[in-house]
Amino acid sequence: MLLTRRSIKHSLNRCNLSGAFAGRIPITTTSSRRSISTPSQPPPNQVIFSGIQPTGIPHLGNYLGALQQWVKLQNTAAPSTKLLYSIVDLHAITLPQDAQKLRQWKREGLATLLAIGLDPERSILFHQSSVFAHTELMWILSCTASMGYLSRMTQWKSKLSLTDDTSPLEESAKSKLKLGLFSYPVLQAADILVHRATHVPVGEDQSQHLEFARECVTNFNHAYGPHLIAPKTIMSPAKRVMSLQEPHLKMSKSHVDPRSRILITDTPEIIYKKLMSALTDSTNSISYDPVARPGVSNLLELLSHFDAEGRDAQKLAVVYGDLGLGQFKKVVATTISESLAGIREKYAQVLNQDGGAYLDHVEREGARRARENANATMAIVREAVGLSDHSVL
Repeated sequence: MLLTRRSIKHSLNRCNLSGAFAGRIPITTTSSRRSISTPSQPPPNQVIFSGIQPTGIPHLGNYLGALQQWVKLQNTAAPSTKLLYSIVDLHAITLPQDAQKLRQWKREGLATLLAIGLDPERSILFHQSSVFAHTELMWILSCTASMGYLSRMTQWKSKLSLTDDTSPLEESAKSKLKLGLFSYPVLQAADILVHRATHVPVGEDQSQHLEFARECVTNFNHAYGPHLIAPKTIMSPAKRVMSLQEPHLKMSKSHVDPRSRILITDTPEIIYKKLMSALTDSTNSISYDPVARPGVSNLLELLSHFDAEGRDAQKLAVVYGDLGLGQFKKVVATTISESLAGIREKYAQVLNQDGGAYLDHVEREGARRARENANATMAIVREAVGLSDHSVL
């Protein structure tokens, strides 16, 4: 089925979430040495890039920590601001993946971006592997990237359950560590730099990787001239969302217990069961104390993200202080379920719309626009490095 621009726009309007996530957010810019405050949104003529791995349908931690902010940026940025959001499937294969599941997760990831309110006519939505310039620039950056800097990165150690002081040359690391996992911060830098991103929204756990991207800019520009742009950081205002079963741990897809996380497409019944089984304590009242009562405090934090009046966890603890734990869990379950209702409905519509043809169209069009954007950068990079051949131009 051939989808015209008019029919795509009509489809989006039918599934509109009525701007429920519009708003303004604080932005913090980070240089390699210090942090300073900047206006509440990027100035005009800026480029915003971010990506998310295809690991299935996102949970509340993914949504509140990153995806919700993407929508806010889209809805508040100046019309001249360019926004690119990617399903980073090349990053996913740094650890073994089932090919069929990966294909499914990529489609679910793209459908999720549409379901939360991203507009493919305003934001460029694409699969990372559809833009070959990402890997081309990664190789070029690899030729100036420091092995010492990469060895100090923490995420490859975390994924392999190694201590923070582990060296890649130690036997415990060499037996597990693959080159892709070790060097993927270079690909992450290429993701950002190939689109000449001026701002990148990240959580606290990703700030180290943005510092490395700036290091890549410094190394490349020193070798070839001032061609790449050093991106600034947009820090997410949302705190980390913790596990429902182990509230001292971050909510994660890798946790063995599915009750530890709420997916943004979970039904009201599933959300209710997960909240009612959430780990709390033996005190049958509500108070906010992250140290002494981490489980209850985690539920208060969750509720605060969806509170219609914008009350924080401490204020909500006072409001619901007279409730028992069972009653309070029901309040949290109902509030979250009702808040996610629009996303659930739109996700189901988008995933199956026109037999999947609509989703295919969004990906193809997003990939085309992303390739055009990336190729403009690579023309500059190839010329600077000496890879462009004037004799054949």
